[in-house]
Amino acid sequence: MQTVAVIDYGMGNLHSVAKALEHVGAGRVLVTSDAKVIREADRVVFPGVGAIRDCMGEIKRLGFDELVREVSADRPFLGICVGMQALLERSEENDGVDCIGLFPGQVRFFGKDLVEEGERLKVPHMGWNEVSQAVKHPLWHDIPEHARFYFVHSYYIEAGKPQQVVGRGHYGKDFAAALAEGSRFAVQFHPEKSHTHGLQLLQNFAAWDGRW
Repeated sequence: MQTVAVIDYGMGNLHSVAKALEHVGAGRVLVTSDAKVIREADRVVFPGVGAIRDCMGEIKRLGFDELVREVSADRPFLGICVGMQALLERSEENDGVDCIGLFPGQVRFFGKDLVEEGERLKVPHMGWNEVSQAVKHPLWHDIPEHARFYFVHSYYIEAGKPQQVVGRGHYGKDFAAALAEGSRFAVQFHPEKSHTHGLQLLQNFAAWDGRW
């Protein structure tokens, strides 16, 4: 049976992610902060919630920035929400925070005065939103174009390489909802909270060989 390591650095909604992975039959799901266990896993999930400064502080304290670079290079790897943002080069949250830098680009604030068609939009962006599939990818298997996923975020991805954007969202402005390169895939939304389509994405991840 394959193993899926959910990286525990104290800043993620780990229980619901693990339960969703178990629900789709992903294999033996291990919520762990043990670097040896993470290195030995067949696939790795990197969730995150909260302020990026706190997240990156713990990630670097534990040496998980280097660990994430290592394990995401040679096996299926999924970043979720702040776990996705941490993979970028830098976030402007908390007056600027350097991140892991696996994907070029910046994490930007939606702003306090986000307006569209004369309507002021609430920040954080919280709720269901459509995702357009910019590129065909194995993790989109059996998920319809413009499927709706659940988002909770005040900051969005401004990708440095447009070709890495495999899913797009819109909330007052266009943003990268999913990034991918090689065996790495990352999403701004919460698949574990996104019902049918989110569970399908996790099932696809469990079956994915990391090639694209």
